[in-house]
Amino acid sequence: MHTLISMLRGINVSGQKTIRMAELKAIYESLGYTQVTTYVQSGNVVFDCADQVISEIADSIEKAITRRFGFSVGVIVRHSDDFGRIIASNPFLIHRNEDPQWLHVTFLSALPSAVALNNLKEPIDTMDEYFISGTEVYLFCPHGYGRTKLSNSFFEKKLSVLATTRSWKTVTALYNLANSRKSLSANP
Repeated sequence: MHTLISMLRGINVSGQKTIRMAELKAIYESLGYTQVTTYVQSGNVVFDCADQVISEIADSIEKAITRRFGFSVGVIVRHSDDFGRIIASNPFLIHRNEDPQWLHVTFLSALPSAVALNNLKEPIDTMDEYFISGTEVYLFCPHGYGRTKLSNSFFEKKLSVLATTRSWKTVTALYNLANSRKSLSANP
């Protein structure tokens, strides 16, 4: 079994695409996933599953949500170990020791093409910064994520991939939640 973390794009925002976490948990369990735990109301789920392809897992969750709720939601899945790498590699912490309250990670559904990356230009008139590493975008938004032009839509439009963003606090909380489960299963 592997511990995975999924993040749903755009649920429970301003009354749109409302999904209760208990219902979301039931969907995951109906798909055969175990040890399902949700974190906050924005569609973060830590769960265990047998060896499967990440894109197939995301696809099965998306289809189950569409069947149950009648609307589609993008789902991005990562191995819990990926979160450890993401946390250890944040350039805004490693090189500049920025305040974590201004840090976010945008998770991309796929590796952007070289052409898209070469054509990506920062919006004008912003103090916000980003650094792309594979399928993650590290963000530094000193005036808050709510005011940034470096939104999910910005990256989706420019890179032609699905994107969803989590605060640094949520990223570390999800990693800690997944890691605590691993240590519990290793020490019965």
